Amino acid sequence: MSTQVEEDIAMHLRLSAAEVDRALASHLDGLTSFPPRLLEAMRHSVTAGGKRLRPVLVLWCCELCGGRVEDAIPPAMAMECVHTFSLIHDDLPALDDDDVRRGQPSCHRQYGEALAILAGDALLALAFEILTENVSDAALSKAMMRELAGATGGAGMIGGEVLDLEGAAQPPDVEAVSRIHAAKTAALIRTACRLGGLAARADDRQMEALSRFGQALGLSFQVADDLLDVDGTLETTGKRTGKDADTGKQTYPAAIGVEESRRFAREASEQAAAALSSFGPRAARLVLLARHLVDRTS
Repeated sequence: MSTQVEEDIAMHLRLSAAEVDRALASHLDGLTSFPPRLLEAMRHSVTAGGKRLRPVLVLWCCELCGGRVEDAIPPAMAMECVHTFSLIHDDLPALDDDDVRRGQPSCHRQYGEALAILAGDALLALAFEILTENVSDAALSKAMMRELAGATGGAGMIGGEVLDLEGAAQPPDVEAVSRIHAAKTAALIRTACRLGGLAARADDRQMEALSRFGQALGLSFQVADDLLDVDGTLETTGKRTGKDADTGKQTYPAAIGVEESRRFAREASEQAAAALSSFGPRAARLVLLARHLVDRTS
């Protein structure tokens, strides 16, 4: 991919991320009934930056299916609340024990473990409050909450975290890695795409295409993340690297090697691109994003 295309995609990501950031900041400003210290801890993690990939996918998939960005903002905010909740809890000493997240002290390092846990809990609850209060169609709100809950819970991200913990005590195994990544990362990314489709009231054919795109993109993204832990730096990634090998985590590089992992990530990226073929040229931005994410450095 040319440097110009990379810069264009990065610019589009920043612009869409800024829309989500403004909406989140405005919503947090309205939470005047929250204890100030809790709200401060929530802000610390939510407003710390990051790629905003998941909420941006909600926006872009909505637009791809002919929807309006304003209709995708509530599920995009909800998605980011769930993602940030997961990061706060992942960083806790009982799980990944990380001191840095998005280039700043992780929530528990800044506010203590108890408040970090509660900030994560509050963000998870807030995600569903947003969908309840800001999606006027009750049936659509219910469908969005069902999607998000399924991808977050025991059959999704949280279940994947359990598999990740159990896998650390086992020898590297590609099937175990696939199960972990499918639940822990791909489920939420697939759901981000589906939430965008729901916001646009996409038809069944479009929803199926978005599901296949999100699943393949999620796997590609996580393999690239595994590779960044091998050859990335704190300065470029905003988090500690090299920890996967130190803790014996199940990763693609550990299971199949670095070069084969690079090949697998690119293959999954192309599968994601192919999943959107029925949309024609309208899918160009998402196709380029899928290819961009494979070679990212952060």
